[in-house]
Amino acid sequence: MTTLEHATATMHSATRPAFLVRGVNAIAQTYRLWKNRRAFLKLGEMSDIELADIGLSRGDLHFASDLPFSADPTSRLDAIRYSNASHVEQMARRVA
Repeated sequence: MTTLEHATATMHSATRPAFLVRGVNAIAQTYRLWKNRRAFLKLGEMSDIELADIGLSRGDLHFASDLPFSADPTSRLDAIRYSNASHVEQMARRVA
């Protein structure tokens, strides 16, 4: 076996695991996105009071639903919830 043949064979065997890892990561990301979309849809079934308990409003759900399908709405909702919580905390400090 020449050096070139050996290098080519080594390169092909080394790229297979990386290709497999990328494939598994893509499947895992798709599954995570699907699971988060299902959780997002369940939030729509909650009452306004239940949403307020977790720091969200129905308007927040509509805002997050405008994202493209490939984006995760739960990450945007988490950012909105954090922003709402910090805003409420700032307002409470002004009153006190």
